Amino acid sequence: MIIREATPKDIPSLLDFQLKMALETENITLEISALTLGVQRMFKDSTKGRYYVAEDNDEVIGCLMTTYEWSDWRNGTILWIQSVYVDKPHRGKGVYKELYNFIKKMVDEDPDMTGIRLYVDKTNLAAQTVYKKLGMNGDHYATFEWMKD
Repeated sequence: MIIREATPKDIPSLLDFQLKMALETENITLEISALTLGVQRMFKDSTKGRYYVAEDNDEVIGCLMTTYEWSDWRNGTILWIQSVYVDKPHRGKGVYKELYNFIKKMVDEDPDMTGIRLYVDKTNLAAQTVYKKLGMNGDHYATFEWMKD
């Protein structure tokens, strides 16, 4: 398995995974045209974030997206992990662990990066267990949101 930054050729896999992830985790059917424009826009403007993929035998088997948060308290950037998905046949085999370790190494090696955050649906206990095993905790913050319809 290799972990690498995604390229535009990975867009079909990213779209497929995001559609599956939204349905599986939040029972939401995403609107494909908005999703496609959103994924394409990320590739056109890397200041919004970046996608990373796990690949095995030239098949994309998992992905995540990172976005940026500036922390004045830490005088540095915190990476947010979002849009995580591992294809069902590859779950339980350490795919997310490899993706996470790739991101963690990037943060460790960059003096301007100060940490990693992510959010998880309160009901997604399997994901929470994985995150805890990797040394993350959810003790610090609760997330609140307001979204335009």
